[in-house]
Order: sequence, then C-alpha cells, then structure tokens
Amino acid sequence: MKEDAVLETLCETAESFYNRGYAFGSTGNISVRSGGRVGITPTGKSLKGLKPEQLACVSLDGEGLNENRPSKEFPFHLAVYARREDVRAVVHLHTLYSVALSCLDDFDEENPLPPLTPYYFMRVAPLAVLPYFRPGSTGLAEAVGHAAPRHNCMLLRNHGVVCAGSTLSEAVDRTEELEQTARLHFLLRGERVRLLTEEQVEELRKQFG
Repeated sequence: MKEDAVLETLCETAESFYNRGYAFGSTGNISVRSGGRVGITPTGKSLKGLKPEQLACVSLDGEGLNENRPSKEFPFHLAVYARREDVRAVVHLHTLYSVALSCLDDFDEENPLPPLTPYYFMRVAPLAVLPYFRPGSTGLAEAVGHAAPRHNCMLLRNHGVVCAGSTLSEAVDRTEELEQTARLHFLLRGERVRLLTEEQVEELRKQFG
C-alpha cells in the first residue's frame, strides 16, 4: 500500500475510534511506520476529522520531517518500532474499561484478566502491565520499549493501552479485543462465571502464543 493510502487509512481509523467512543476530546494517538518514516497523529488534536496533511511525520530517530508536531507520546511509539522490526502500527487509547482495569489497586499483574474467551488469547495475551509514568515521559518510553519484544499489548497503570501490530488492522483488532475483554470482566464481576480451563488456555497459548 502506498504511503498516501496508508495515511488515509490511519485517519479513517482515528475517525472510527472517535465515533465509536474509543477516543474522546484530544486523547489517543495512532502511528504507522513506512520505511524509515513514521506517520503519527498530531499533538493536541482530536482523532475526529483528521486529514493526512495534518499528520506529523518523524524519522525513527525522532527527527521531525514536516511542520506538524507529533503527539507528545511519540517517544514510546518509536521505542516499539526500535525493538520490533515486524511492527508497522501502534495504537494508544484511553478506552473506558481498559483504563478502569488499569486503576484497580490490586490484581494479578501476570494475569490481569480472567480467561473468559479464546479471542483474548488469540489477539491480546500475554498482556503486559506497566507501572504509572507521566504521559510523554522518558520513563514511559523506556518501559514500553522494554516490554515490546515480548508483548503486543500493554496496559499502562492509571493511563490506557498500547497495542502493536504488523498492520494497522491488526493493532486495531488487538485494541478492540482488549477493551471488550475488560468490559466483560467488569460486567461479570459478582456473577458465577465459567472460565476457560487451564488445558483450554494452554492449547490456545501453543497455537497462538
């Protein structure tokens, strides 16, 4: 896909997230890598109504390649690309149920969500849980970069989610699956729930892990 078409798709994806309530105000950022260039949503702009000419473009070293200022979170996007040659897109959102999960005081950080459906293991798991860092900070970028080789999806404490994919569509699928699993988790709290068995989870991990 040509770069112009990739950037158009990024804008359509951003609009879809906003219209479906996955993003609000000027929160969230999305990037795509094409060669040695990264197109990313601009700082201070809503994901609604973006045009390709409004996107920022930076090198993999963080050098600005056009006049548009990238999201302040661009360092952790670049950190993922630096550690993962296979990744071509990164999505960061403050989706409601995933953020609610990130704010819980006490849960098993090795298994932050219960084994409710196979799709969580097919698209999300293993989910990294990263400690709280100030948005845009060097510490956050370092933590995301450190987790990236082993995780496609990360839950940022008291903040949001980061999901990576070999395509933008894959990164979107992972983001949506994580949010829907977190939503199920909260909807079913207090109910008697049938979880996948250890054997069923292990079978999924062997096939999709």
